Formats: sequence, structure tokens, C-alpha cells
Amino acid sequence: MYKLIATAALSLGLVFNALADSTGTPKSTNPYLQFTPPSTFAFNPLMMIAPGGQAETPTKPYTMRRIISQEEKVQMMQMVLPMMSNVMNMSMADSMNYFARKYKAKPGLTFDDVKESLFLRANQLNVKKVGENLMWMDFQAVLGDTDAPKIEVFSFCDIAVGRDLLKISPEFVVFLPCRIVIMEDGNKDIWVLMLDWSLDWVKGYEKQLGISEELLKGAIDLNQRMDEMMRAAANGDL
Repeated sequence: MYKLIATAALSLGLVFNALADSTGTPKSTNPYLQFTPPSTFAFNPLMMIAPGGQAETPTKPYTMRRIISQEEKVQMMQMVLPMMSNVMNMSMADSMNYFARKYKAKPGLTFDDVKESLFLRANQLNVKKVGENLMWMDFQAVLGDTDAPKIEVFSFCDIAVGRDLLKISPEFVVFLPCRIVIMEDGNKDIWVLMLDWSLDWVKGYEKQLGISEELLKGAIDLNQRMDEMMRAAANGDL
């Protein structure tokens, strides 16, 4: 979960600092921007925070921030993507790999073995399963695709951590609940994956991001439990 917060608040912030001058206006001579299409919209990184560059300070929990225009979002991505695609030579698939935490299941384990171990460890760790999406069955039933490997997505929740997150950012609900995926790859190897929201990304920035000590502890604990669930599934532990 926090990987998205870190990406928006830290990584993009560092990119903007590198790409903009002291007034917040992109430098046309910056090599990172040489492939960026010109725009008549004058983008200021501070506009990501609030109109006029003033930081938003919610007066109570669950307060929604301002609506960000699609034009602002386009400008933001046009500043970031040139660095990823032209400087770092990263494709979309390469960049997604950075966002995935994954473990390969031990040889000999079946898909159902991995799934059973995942659910057992979730119960042991008091992580509630709240939903599932058996994608590969829809591939067959809806698309007639009988060649696609098995892919099943399972949703899990810690209601205390989820509640505390939404208090400081109700928009974060679009990333909830947490998900763990079990899937076969093109070689029929089985993998266990989830979004890699390592809290190492936000070390030293907790206060700036509005993360309370209680929320930080809860999120670290949930991250560790989710990781343990994945490892148990990949190992076939009972």
C-alpha cells in the first residue's frame, strides 16, 4: 500500500526537483525533457498539492483532497515517462516488475497446494480473506481462451490498518483491499505475487506523509504477515 504513497510523494517529488527550476517551470534544455511533447499548460509541481501551491491540511479524518484535472495528470506523467523510457531504458513490463514482490513456488507443488497453504497461513496470522477473482476461468468462459495459464487473485484485509489509512487519505480506497495473486507463467511454473509496498520507501518521511506511529506499526506488521503468507504458499507450508 505505502509503495504508492512513496512513489507519489517521494520518487515523483525527486523527479520534479530534477526537472524543474526554482519557479517550478520545466527547463526546456533539460535532457530528460527533450522527448516530451510541448504543451500550452504551464505545470507547477506544487499544483499536485493544492491550487496556488498551498499544502492541503484536512480538518478532520476521511477528508477528500481536491479533484486533480486530467491535464495535470498528463503533464505529470509526461515529465516522468521520458526519464523511465529514454534514460533508464525501461519498458512498461520492466517498470511493472519493480512494483511486484514475487516468490516462485517449490517444484512439485500444485496450484491447489499453493492456494491451500496461502489460506491456512492467512488464518493463522488473522488476515481476513474478503474476495477472489478466478481470472483464468473468465478467460475460458468469456474469451474462449483455453491456452491461458491459471491466474487467481485473492483479496485480504486488516480492517484496523485500512481504517487508519483512509482517515488520512480516503482516496486510497481505490487500492484496497490488499491482493495476493497465484499464477502460472508461460513455463507452467507457479508464482505468488503482490504489490511491493515496502515501508523502507518512506523511512524518514513518515511525518511529512501524515503517517502516525500507530499506523506505521500496523502497516509494517501487515506487510510482514502478507509476506509470510506468500512465502508459506510458495513453500507449500501447512
